[in-house]
Amino acid sequence: MIEIKNLKFGYRKNQNVLDGVDLSLEPGRIVGLLGKNGVGKTTLMQLMSGVLFPTQGTVTVLGREPRKREAECLSQLFMLPEEMPEVHLSIDKYMKINAPFYPDFSETDFVEYLREWEITDLRQSLAKLSLGTRKKVFIAFAFAANTPLLVLDEPTNGLDIPSKTVLRKLLRIKASENRLIVVSTHQVRDIKNILDAVVILDDTHVLLNADVERICDKLYFGIADGSENPDEVLYSEPSVAGTQIVRPNRGGEECDVDVELLFNAAFNAKQKIMELFNK
Repeated sequence: MIEIKNLKFGYRKNQNVLDGVDLSLEPGRIVGLLGKNGVGKTTLMQLMSGVLFPTQGTVTVLGREPRKREAECLSQLFMLPEEMPEVHLSIDKYMKINAPFYPDFSETDFVEYLREWEITDLRQSLAKLSLGTRKKVFIAFAFAANTPLLVLDEPTNGLDIPSKTVLRKLLRIKASENRLIVVSTHQVRDIKNILDAVVILDDTHVLLNADVERICDKLYFGIADGSENPDEVLYSEPSVAGTQIVRPNRGGEECDVDVELLFNAAFNAKQKIMELFNK
């Protein structure tokens, strides 16, 4: 689905945001793209979507390069930006103008997804809607486009708790073996239970790229019981239930991935994490 090789990109000469990135992402997954502020998550997503062009290296989506801006490629991907544009059109007019660019767009799906958020009047002007409601409309359109690649940049920003629940429901609905969904967010708790894989960016490169099963094979997430070797603990933090820890999974112990703990462990013990996952 997505193949990235030796990718370099910078907004200024000799100052790369991404430098030598190699990344392969297959369909059939919801991938969480994580990293600290300013690390290049949005930049990478824009490179995937053809909004930005590589300084060096290649990005291919379904065998085509988004940078070439070919209709055959762009019609198969949809990127939802973090900032919602101010569009002076009604909801139904916006749909009629933009839907033809996506051959598998479904008006039925669009209306159904809007109803999940109790938006039923498609004659409303988008410019007069609140930021949160406008975002729901654009998310519904993104899902209804039914593209093989769906890229979502901070989709939970501006949504209240019930709306985030609907978003998670729609993500599960849209997940399929033929679709890749890439989600970037700082609000890890909003999507942690629906991710199939995690990519963590750090200092111009990929620190971690692994599916949930492999993460569980390599790492154990749990509550400290006093039997663990302190030297093996990669990260720990207090909680109501006790001290939460991340350590190597030496005995094939079953556990659930805690994405927040994984993120903190990755930056607390970078070298050890990289050694574990590069074996």
